[in-house]
Amino acid sequence: MITMSALENIHTKGLFGDHKGKNENELIKITEIKDVIICQIVKYKSSLLDISKINIDGLTFPSTLNCSSNTSNRILWMGPDNWLVVSTNLNLIENIKNKFDVNDFAFTDLSHSRAIIELEGKNTKEVLKKGCPYNFNELKKNNCLNSSFNGMSITVDMLNDNPNKIRIFSLRSFGESLYHSITDACLEFGYTAK
Repeated sequence: MITMSALENIHTKGLFGDHKGKNENELIKITEIKDVIICQIVKYKSSLLDISKINIDGLTFPSTLNCSSNTSNRILWMGPDNWLVVSTNLNLIENIKNKFDVNDFAFTDLSHSRAIIELEGKNTKEVLKKGCPYNFNELKKNNCLNSSFNGMSITVDMLNDNPNKIRIFSLRSFGESLYHSITDACLEFGYTAK
């Protein structure tokens, strides 16, 4: 069986939109993020375990609307006692199974159920403002949130703020629609698909 990314057949590389006469550094860069492990970890309400004493590769579990990260992992706060772990470490699931007691936590591998689009450039927040009700002027590095973009449920992860670098997660089934909505919103600024 062949594994295909969510945007395999629609993410086309090249220059698009109003890019003529602009320096390539001014353009928004769009990339599909693939080949990562995505795992949801939920602490049971009945658990008395102190979450601050647990970590994944040295990362503690962040609090409301925040992320913690190192070179291979990002942990996003998704709600009370609920986190999303995104990792390039392909052994992550095994590490979690060995570290987390099934009596205290539920974990679910979501790796193939999500589409991830990464936007980079000074106008990325302006693109997201076109379809999302969140006040992106408040979004800073290592913040995350759940919202919607043109009616599709998304998770937004701010990786950097100089330049702005944001990952947008959606259900795989919304991947194509989200991609078209995002790229349409980018046309005004010009974008390069990597």
